[in-house]
Amino acid sequence: MTPDLADFLAPGVEADDVPELAPLTAARPLIDAFITLFRGSEAEVLLRLLVLREIGQEAENPRWAPETLRARFTYLDPVKLETVLKRLRDNQLLAFGEDGLYHLSDLGRNAVAAIAMLLRFSDEEDAELGFLTAQLAGLQAVGSVTPEALGHLLSKLNDLTWHFEEAIASGSEFQILASRRRLSANERWLARGTEILKGLLADPEVDFEIARVAQRIGLAQSRLARVDAGFQRALNKIEAQRVTLGASGISSSDVATWLRGLDAGQFAAFADGALFVVPELPLLAGGHELLDRAESVLSDEVRAREADTALPPPDAAEVNAAPEQDDLALLEHFSRRLDALPEAAPLEAVVAGGGFAPASYRLSLLALLADGESAGPADGPVGEFMRLPLDVLFGDALVPVGQDEIAAISDGRVAPRAAAPAASGERPLMDA
Repeated sequence: MTPDLADFLAPGVEADDVPELAPLTAARPLIDAFITLFRGSEAEVLLRLLVLREIGQEAENPRWAPETLRARFTYLDPVKLETVLKRLRDNQLLAFGEDGLYHLSDLGRNAVAAIAMLLRFSDEEDAELGFLTAQLAGLQAVGSVTPEALGHLLSKLNDLTWHFEEAIASGSEFQILASRRRLSANERWLARGTEILKGLLADPEVDFEIARVAQRIGLAQSRLARVDAGFQRALNKIEAQRVTLGASGISSSDVATWLRGLDAGQFAAFADGALFVVPELPLLAGGHELLDRAESVLSDEVRAREADTALPPPDAAEVNAAPEQDDLALLEHFSRRLDALPEAAPLEAVVAGGGFAPASYRLSLLALLADGESAGPADGPVGEFMRLPLDVLFGDALVPVGQDEIAAISDGRVAPRAAAPAASGERPLMDA
């Protein structure tokens, strides 16, 4: 048997004694309509919504003959279709006129319209925020904004602020970026909400309770506007703490991003040959080993040494008077190679050699040399390199290399200044 509402109330309490139940009991027909739609298994709910939405989409001719409905839903079982139509008709979602035609009732059309509005929001947006803002805009257009409708929007904004602040406090780059994308996807709804608030607060006849909630919504939107700056500060802090793995150019964030793209099977493959459930060799201990261990435990001298927590005496630190110097051997060697360059040479021949890291270093030096406005120090290896009489030209295409850890490199050439013809399509690297 279906339980009665009185079964859920405390002893001695009647439904009429609870004022919060009054608006719900007054809307029983609407509530019964949604109970009809969403009661039962998932398949039954989907089937009812499918039939009701298809009937409601015919705007030009909203009345359907039974045979027309059967022709429209040929992909459904005829018996199941008749059951769905009867249930919708018995619960006043679907009307059957005296002319023998089906059409949506007022309750059914309202239910379909509400569901259609929820389904229209994209996956990146907050469907709840969009729905609440759109609903509030409609209420404002007809002059029936209520404190309850504003309170729903205020609650959603406070919830978003809490989620964004939690993402910043977590210190996770991935959570911060995901929250930032979520905030950007909802900017149009926040802007629309601001317009609604301006219209409400500009009305001198607005109700006091509505004005109070509207002002609190404005404060919540101000906090959300400041959250974006908090995202940027947190990302700057993470960037300052980012660790680069050697001279590879790969950072810890790149490794974390790569790991997040792996599935469970690939993670499990990393453990093959690295983890063992039991030791590979049995651990054997004879009487002599056990006796040695017992002797060390029972010895007062050994226990005293283990309990001694005094710091060792200080040692004199080594003094290195010579200042640290950068290792410019690769730069000096590259300068000598370029200075002895007899004629123009392709970029890949000049840069390649020794692996990816040395080639990247040489390419960055050539880029610096290609910038005619850059000025190096007056003396030293860097100054000598910057004064080399060479022209470095870069093209727009990529040249395949396939060796020394280099897949491809920018098209270009390095030539002595007197013999540097301007090749077709070539330009200095630093030109905009």
